[in-house]
Amino acid sequence: MKRGLLLIDRGSRENEVRNELDFICGRVKQMGNYAFTNYCFLEVLPPFIEEGITNCIKTDIDSLTIVPYFLYPGKKVKAAVTEAIKFQSKTGIKLVVTKPMSMHKTMVDIVDSKIQSALAKNSVSFPKNKIDVLIIGHGSKDTNARLSIKYVADNLSPEYRNVDYCFLEIEEPTIQQGIERCDKNKPELLVVVFYFLHEGAHVKRDIYGDLNPAVEKSSLKKILITEHIGTDDKMINFIIERAKEVENAN
Repeated sequence: MKRGLLLIDRGSRENEVRNELDFICGRVKQMGNYAFTNYCFLEVLPPFIEEGITNCIKTDIDSLTIVPYFLYPGKKVKAAVTEAIKFQSKTGIKLVVTKPMSMHKTMVDIVDSKIQSALAKNSVSFPKNKIDVLIIGHGSKDTNARLSIKYVADNLSPEYRNVDYCFLEIEEPTIQQGIERCDKNKPELLVVVFYFLHEGAHVKRDIYGDLNPAVEKSSLKKILITEHIGTDDKMINFIIERAKEVENAN
Protein backbone atom coordinates (compact mmCIF):
# COMPACT_ATOMS: atom_id res chain seq x y z
CA MET A 1 0.00 0.00 0.00
CA LYS A 2 1.29 3.44 -0.93
CA ARG A 3 0.72 5.88 1.89
CA GLY A 4 1.03 9.65 1.99
CA LEU A 5 1.13 11.86 5.07
CA LEU A 6 -0.11 15.44 5.45
CA LEU A 7 0.60 17.68 8.43
CA ILE A 8 -2.03 20.32 9.18
CA ASP A 9 -0.28 23.17 10.97
CA ARG A 10 -1.85 26.34 12.36
CA GLY A 11 0.04 28.59 9.95
CA SER A 12 2.54 31.43 10.21
CA ARG A 13 4.12 34.20 8.13
CA GLU A 14 7.59 33.42 9.49
CA ASN A 15 10.00 31.71 7.06
CA GLU A 16 11.45 29.66 9.91
CA VAL A 17 8.13 27.84 10.30
CA ARG A 18 8.13 26.63 6.69
CA ASN A 19 11.79 25.65 6.98
CA GLU A 20 11.05 23.55 10.05
CA LEU A 21 8.04 21.91 8.40
CA ASP A 22 10.05 21.14 5.26
CA PHE A 23 12.69 19.45 7.39
CA ILE A 24 10.13 17.52 9.47
CA CYS A 25 8.27 16.29 6.38
CA GLY A 26 11.51 15.10 4.83
CA ARG A 27 12.51 13.16 7.92
CA VAL A 28 9.02 11.65 8.39
CA LYS A 29 8.97 10.51 4.76
CA GLN A 30 12.35 8.85 5.14
CA MET A 31 11.79 7.27 8.55
CA GLY A 32 8.12 6.37 8.08
CA ASN A 33 8.51 4.97 4.55
CA TYR A 34 5.85 7.20 3.00
CA ALA A 35 5.40 7.72 -0.73
CA PHE A 36 5.29 11.45 0.00
CA THR A 37 4.79 13.88 2.89
CA ASN A 38 3.62 17.47 2.86
CA TYR A 39 2.00 20.14 5.02
CA CYS A 40 -0.77 22.71 4.83
CA PHE A 41 -2.15 25.42 7.09
CA LEU A 42 -5.40 25.93 8.93
CA GLU A 43 -5.13 29.71 8.68
CA VAL A 44 -2.87 32.75 8.06
CA LEU A 45 -1.28 31.66 4.74
CA PRO A 46 -1.86 29.07 1.98
CA PRO A 47 -1.70 26.25 1.21
CA PHE A 48 -4.87 25.84 3.26
CA ILE A 49 -6.48 22.49 4.07
CA GLU A 50 -8.58 22.21 0.90
CA GLU A 51 -5.58 22.82 -1.36
CA GLY A 52 -3.34 20.57 0.75
CA ILE A 53 -5.67 17.56 0.65
CA THR A 54 -6.66 18.12 -3.00
CA ASN A 55 -3.00 18.02 -4.03
CA CYS A 56 -2.46 14.87 -1.99
CA ILE A 57 -5.34 12.87 -3.44
CA LYS A 58 -4.15 13.66 -6.98
CA THR A 59 -1.01 11.62 -6.34
CA ASP A 60 -0.47 7.89 -6.75
CA ILE A 61 -1.38 6.75 -3.21
CA ASP A 62 -3.89 4.35 -1.67
CA SER A 63 -4.13 6.01 1.74
CA LEU A 64 -3.54 9.46 3.24
CA THR A 65 -2.71 9.95 6.90
CA ILE A 66 -3.65 13.42 8.15
CA VAL A 67 -1.84 14.69 11.24
CA PRO A 68 -3.32 17.70 13.12
CA TYR A 69 0.03 19.18 14.12
CA PHE A 70 -1.10 20.97 17.27
CA LEU A 71 0.03 20.74 20.90
CA TYR A 72 -3.50 21.12 22.25
CA PRO A 73 -6.77 19.30 21.45
CA GLY A 74 -8.65 22.60 21.20
CA LYS A 75 -11.10 24.25 18.83
CA LYS A 76 -8.54 24.75 16.07
CA VAL A 77 -7.81 21.02 16.04
CA LYS A 78 -11.51 20.21 15.86
CA ALA A 79 -11.91 22.64 12.97
CA ALA A 80 -8.97 21.11 11.11
CA VAL A 81 -10.24 17.54 11.58
CA THR A 82 -13.79 18.46 10.55
CA GLU A 83 -12.60 20.09 7.34
CA ALA A 84 -10.26 17.21 6.52
CA ILE A 85 -12.91 14.51 6.99
CA LYS A 86 -15.24 16.23 4.48
CA PHE A 87 -12.92 15.11 1.68
CA GLN A 88 -13.54 11.39 2.21
CA SER A 89 -16.74 11.56 0.16
CA LYS A 90 -14.80 13.11 -2.73
CA THR A 91 -12.14 10.43 -3.14
CA GLY A 92 -11.57 6.69 -3.18
CA ILE A 93 -8.33 7.17 -1.27
CA LYS A 94 -8.67 6.13 2.35
CA LEU A 95 -8.28 9.08 4.72
CA VAL A 96 -7.29 8.55 8.35
CA VAL A 97 -6.78 11.29 10.94
CA THR A 98 -4.45 11.02 13.93
CA LYS A 99 -4.71 12.47 17.41
CA PRO A 100 -2.93 15.80 17.98
CA MET A 101 0.47 15.96 19.68
CA SER A 102 -0.82 16.10 23.24
CA MET A 103 -1.40 14.10 26.44
CA HIS A 104 1.51 11.77 25.75
CA LYS A 105 4.71 10.88 27.57
CA THR A 106 6.76 11.92 24.55
CA MET A 107 5.89 15.57 25.19
CA VAL A 108 7.14 15.20 28.76
CA ASP A 109 10.38 13.68 27.47
CA ILE A 110 10.83 16.48 24.93
CA VAL A 111 10.40 19.22 27.54
CA ASP A 112 12.80 17.41 29.87
CA SER A 113 15.39 17.15 27.11
CA LYS A 114 14.99 20.85 26.25
CA ILE A 115 15.68 21.73 29.89
CA GLN A 116 18.79 19.56 29.96
CA SER A 117 19.99 21.02 26.65
CA ALA A 118 19.63 24.56 28.03
CA LEU A 119 21.73 23.58 31.05
CA ALA A 120 24.43 22.03 28.87
CA LYS A 121 24.46 24.93 26.41
CA ASN A 122 25.05 27.37 29.25
CA SER A 123 27.52 25.10 31.08
CA VAL A 124 25.28 25.02 34.14
CA SER A 125 25.39 22.00 36.43
CA PHE A 126 22.34 21.72 38.68
CA PRO A 127 20.58 18.61 39.98
CA LYS A 128 16.94 18.43 38.92
CA ASN A 129 15.69 18.66 42.49
CA LYS A 130 17.18 22.18 42.74
CA ILE A 131 15.70 23.48 39.48
CA ASP A 132 12.41 25.34 39.14
CA VAL A 133 10.61 25.15 35.78
CA LEU A 134 8.07 27.49 34.18
CA ILE A 135 6.40 26.24 30.99
CA ILE A 136 4.97 28.97 28.75
CA GLY A 137 2.22 27.85 26.39
CA HIS A 138 0.04 29.74 23.94
CA GLY A 139 -3.32 29.66 25.71
CA SER A 140 -6.75 28.62 24.45
CA LYS A 141 -10.44 29.00 25.20
CA ASP A 142 -10.75 25.21 25.12
CA THR A 143 -10.34 23.63 28.57
CA ASN A 144 -8.55 20.63 27.07
CA ALA A 145 -5.63 22.89 26.15
CA ARG A 146 -4.98 23.63 29.82
CA LEU A 147 -5.22 19.92 30.61
CA SER A 148 -2.54 19.19 28.00
CA ILE A 149 0.06 21.57 29.41
CA LYS A 150 -0.89 20.56 32.97
CA TYR A 151 -0.22 16.95 31.97
CA VAL A 152 3.37 17.85 31.07
CA ALA A 153 3.87 19.90 34.24
CA ASP A 154 2.42 17.20 36.49
CA ASN A 155 4.64 14.51 34.99
CA LEU A 156 7.77 16.63 35.40
CA SER A 157 6.94 17.67 38.98
CA PRO A 158 8.32 14.57 40.75
CA GLU A 159 11.81 15.25 39.35
CA TYR A 160 12.15 19.04 39.69
CA ARG A 161 11.94 21.37 42.69
CA ASN A 162 8.89 23.21 41.35
CA VAL A 163 7.10 23.05 38.00
CA ASP A 164 4.50 25.62 36.96
CA TYR A 165 2.95 26.88 33.73
CA CYS A 166 1.48 30.05 32.29
CA PHE A 167 0.12 31.36 28.99
CA LEU A 168 1.06 33.99 26.44
CA GLU A 169 -2.54 35.01 25.79
CA ILE A 170 -6.25 34.23 26.16
CA GLU A 171 -6.13 32.62 29.62
CA GLU A 172 -4.45 32.89 33.01
CA PRO A 173 -2.01 32.68 34.60
CA THR A 174 -0.35 35.23 32.33
CA ILE A 175 3.42 35.34 31.91
CA GLN A 176 3.57 38.16 34.47
CA GLN A 177 1.59 36.05 36.95
CA GLY A 178 3.70 33.00 36.18
CA ILE A 179 6.95 34.84 36.93
CA GLU A 180 5.45 36.27 40.12
CA ARG A 181 4.51 32.78 41.30
CA CYS A 182 7.99 31.49 40.56
CA ASP A 183 9.56 34.46 42.32
CA LYS A 184 7.72 33.60 45.53
CA ASN A 185 9.42 30.18 45.57
CA LYS A 186 12.90 31.81 45.62
CA PRO A 187 14.55 29.42 43.14
CA GLU A 188 18.30 29.09 42.78
CA LEU A 189 17.70 28.47 39.09
CA LEU A 190 14.58 28.96 36.98
CA VAL A 191 14.35 27.33 33.56
CA VAL A 192 11.68 28.83 31.29
CA VAL A 193 10.36 26.41 28.66
CA PHE A 194 8.98 27.75 25.38
CA TYR A 195 6.23 25.18 24.75
CA PHE A 196 5.71 26.06 21.08
CA LEU A 197 6.13 23.95 17.96
CA HIS A 198 7.84 26.53 15.77
CA GLU A 199 10.11 29.54 15.75
CA GLY A 200 7.26 31.82 14.81
CA ALA A 201 6.41 35.35 15.90
CA HIS A 202 5.43 34.21 19.40
CA VAL A 203 8.82 32.60 20.06
CA LYS A 204 10.89 35.28 18.35
CA ARG A 205 9.13 38.37 19.72
CA ASP A 206 5.80 38.13 21.52
CA ILE A 207 6.87 36.10 24.55
CA TYR A 208 9.80 38.39 25.28
CA GLY A 209 7.48 41.40 25.23
CA ASP A 210 5.83 40.01 28.39
CA LEU A 211 8.67 37.94 29.82
CA ASN A 212 11.44 40.55 29.97
CA PRO A 213 9.45 43.20 31.91
CA ALA A 214 8.17 40.52 34.31
CA VAL A 215 11.67 39.26 35.02
CA GLU A 216 12.97 42.82 35.52
CA LYS A 217 10.36 43.39 38.23
CA SER A 218 11.24 40.13 40.00
CA SER A 219 14.07 39.18 42.32
CA LEU A 220 15.00 36.15 40.21
CA LYS A 221 18.77 35.85 39.92
CA LYS A 222 19.45 33.02 37.47
CA ILE A 223 17.16 32.20 34.53
CA LEU A 224 17.70 29.99 31.50
CA ILE A 225 15.39 29.80 28.49
CA THR A 226 15.00 26.63 26.46
CA GLU A 227 14.63 26.28 22.72
CA HIS A 228 11.16 25.69 21.29
CA ILE A 229 10.24 22.17 20.16
CA GLY A 230 11.23 22.68 16.51
CA THR A 231 12.73 19.76 14.61
CA ASP A 232 13.49 17.61 17.64
CA ASP A 233 14.05 13.95 16.67
CA LYS A 234 11.67 12.87 19.44
CA MET A 235 8.92 14.94 17.84
CA ILE A 236 9.53 13.41 14.43
CA ASN A 237 9.30 9.94 15.97
CA PHE A 238 6.11 11.00 17.74
CA ILE A 239 4.50 12.07 14.45
CA ILE A 240 5.25 8.66 13.00
CA GLU A 241 3.92 6.94 16.13
CA ARG A 242 0.66 8.89 15.96
CA ALA A 243 0.36 7.99 12.28
CA LYS A 244 0.97 4.28 12.82
CA GLU A 245 -1.70 4.19 15.55
CA VAL A 246 -4.47 4.98 13.06
CA GLU A 247 -2.89 3.20 10.09
CA ASN A 248 -2.59 -0.08 11.98
CA ALA A 249 -6.09 0.30 13.39
CA ASN A 250 -7.42 0.54 9.82
